[in-house]
Amino acid sequence: MQLRRIRLINFRQHADTVLEFDRGLTGIVGPNGAGKSTLLEAIAWAMYGTPAARGNRDSIRRRSAPPRSKVEVELDFAIGAHQYRVVRSLQGASLYLDGEAAPIANSSAAVSERVGRLLGMTKEEFFNTYFTGQKELAVMASMTAPERARFLSRVLGYERLALVQTRLKEERSILKAQLQTAETGLEDPAQLAGEEQRAGERLMTADTELARAAAHRTAADRAHAVMAPEWQRLEQRREQVRTIESDLQIADHSAVEARRSFETMDLALREALEARAQREELLPGLADWDELIARRDRLEADSHAFAGRRGVEAEAAEVRRNAAALGDRLAQLPDPARLALVREEIVRAEAALQQSGTALEELRNEVVRERQNAETMLKGLYAQHDDMKSEKVRLESAGAEGVCPTCGKPLGKEYEGVLDDLETRLAVIVADGRHYRARIEQLTREPETLVAARKGHEAAEADLTRLTRAVGRIEEGVAERARIETSRIELVSRLERLERQLAAVPTTYDETLHQSVRERIAALEPRREQVLLLGARAERAVDLVARAAEAEQALTRLESRAAGLRLELAALGWSAEEYELGRQRIQAAERERQAAELALVRASGERAAAAESRDQVARRRADRDRRAAEADRIRSDLELNQELDRAFTDLRDELNEQLRPDLADHASVLLRALTNDRYSDLDLDEDYVATIVDDGEPKTVISGGEEDVVNLALRLAISQMIAERAGQPFSLLILDEVFGSLDEERRASVVELLRALADRFPQVILITHIESVRDGFDRIVRIDYDVEQGIARAREERVPTEESDAAA
Repeated sequence: MQLRRIRLINFRQHADTVLEFDRGLTGIVGPNGAGKSTLLEAIAWAMYGTPAARGNRDSIRRRSAPPRSKVEVELDFAIGAHQYRVVRSLQGASLYLDGEAAPIANSSAAVSERVGRLLGMTKEEFFNTYFTGQKELAVMASMTAPERARFLSRVLGYERLALVQTRLKEERSILKAQLQTAETGLEDPAQLAGEEQRAGERLMTADTELARAAAHRTAADRAHAVMAPEWQRLEQRREQVRTIESDLQIADHSAVEARRSFETMDLALREALEARAQREELLPGLADWDELIARRDRLEADSHAFAGRRGVEAEAAEVRRNAAALGDRLAQLPDPARLALVREEIVRAEAALQQSGTALEELRNEVVRERQNAETMLKGLYAQHDDMKSEKVRLESAGAEGVCPTCGKPLGKEYEGVLDDLETRLAVIVADGRHYRARIEQLTREPETLVAARKGHEAAEADLTRLTRAVGRIEEGVAERARIETSRIELVSRLERLERQLAAVPTTYDETLHQSVRERIAALEPRREQVLLLGARAERAVDLVARAAEAEQALTRLESRAAGLRLELAALGWSAEEYELGRQRIQAAERERQAAELALVRASGERAAAAESRDQVARRRADRDRRAAEADRIRSDLELNQELDRAFTDLRDELNEQLRPDLADHASVLLRALTNDRYSDLDLDEDYVATIVDDGEPKTVISGGEEDVVNLALRLAISQMIAERAGQPFSLLILDEVFGSLDEERRASVVELLRALADRFPQVILITHIESVRDGFDRIVRIDYDVEQGIARAREERVPTEESDAAA
């Protein structure tokens, strides 16, 4: 794998950073915190997503980025003959192949999975292969021997064997439980054979009983069939007798009811004739009844009308008073013309308020802008002052024999001039700072023009408030005027209607005549009710005569019907004793038939139970054979599992035995290059503790720098072995701040080693804050952090050469 290009948009400190990568040794140089390691994090995030980055989605976004601005990393890289481009944002990711417009993967999970398959490495393997950092070296150095052995086994992939054995152990537990379950409850074959014999004998006995019950049922059916015709004849004769007896009871009952009805009608007819005679005697006393009722109704109508006149007169007087009060209120309320004038004044006041507000806002914005500009300039001057102060301290510490902190060249005679120039620039910065501090203090107080503008705006607001309240009161008065005028019109209409009503009401009423008419009607009321009652009874006489004749004819017919039914019943010659004897014989045949049926059902049930018992024993036999076969299969699988576990244990032992010499050989080759052949061999004991072999003898005491070199050699060796096992050429190496406690000589050795291993590592990227190693790079990328804008900036620098040093 080789990197081609990366672009970071709003990723951590980087607003929009683009870097081109090439073969050879590239140095990414800059102060701590400038955003160098962020480039590596962006590479990992583009390829493997959020799990490969520190923090979460919110911490990945640049702090000063505008809201809803995109966060994106675009990475171009090559694997073999193919070119790939991955574009990842907070919302998703896409992977493109060989410049095609359509992606070959277009989701975060799909891109991460596809990249892993292309490299043949997981995220952890990728970091343990291509990336090497100072912290990782420190971690290896601080490990105990067993921890270091487990670490090497894990990063080199041997831990997968332990995972397989763990799964085999889990599967073995399951197989043992399955075997125990399969063997539990296996029945004795001899016991099953005995049960099968008893079930067969029971089935034969059941077949014999079933044949006997079937013969009994056939004989009972035949006997019942012989008796059935005679019993059917007796049943038919009995039904005829019951029908005639029922009809006779109905006929007798109907005759009794007809006689009672005839006698009732005859009595009612006599009462109706007597009521007619009494009515004729009472009628002459009610000759003037209708005239009295008509006179009473007229007098009651006059009474009601005369009584309502006073209420109408009182209501009319109340309406007149209310109308006069509404007229007085109308004289006090404003008219719509006054409302129009006040509204025009409000429009003028609103325009004045808007104009004063605009002027006030412009003055405020001007003051705020001037103060912000002064604060920004003062902040920048503070930063410049701190930088120049630090540069002056470094320059004074280095003296005339030191090198320029900017260009890295010896100062010599130019030392005093450079120092004077720094002091002059510091004085200018201090003077400018005093000016901007005074300006900030001046802008803290409100200018006179702003105070006057604010007072004018407040006066305009008060005037508009006064007019708004006034127009509210006038609007309420106009609305009240409209309501009162409507109410007054309604009252006038109502008064006219009441006056017309009074004109139609009589002015006199004879209460004495009205009372006398009432008393006369009350005296005649009992006679009137009696006449009405007697009339209702008398009117029934004509109808009762015809109905009494019909009742007498119906009585005659019903009595004749009852006599005929008695003769028909006597002609049948019915004998209850004969019927009872036949019933007893047929019931006995029925009981015998039911007993035979029950015996047949029982025999059939026993036969079915015997067959089920035999089948159940057969099923138990088949289940026992199946479970025995399953137990044999599980036992075979368990033996295979145990054999595989032993084989994987032996394989792990062999791999661990092979790992130490292989890793020691790889590390020794790198150690010779790192120490300029000072040390040629690196030995690893059984606990993977590294020891330098010097002239054939182990060196027990080494310095901190030598320990870092040993750890670096081991780390590079591990990376090589991981890449080889993943099937990928180890073409890319990224080192992040790996110099640690190395002295200048060791640092130069590391750089020379990386240059000498160009055939193994065609592309090497080294991140460092140490300026002294710049000369060994093929290409330099400078990363600085702009404090004022809060963003990281990247620029390519010229690589120092002997010719450029001589010219300087």
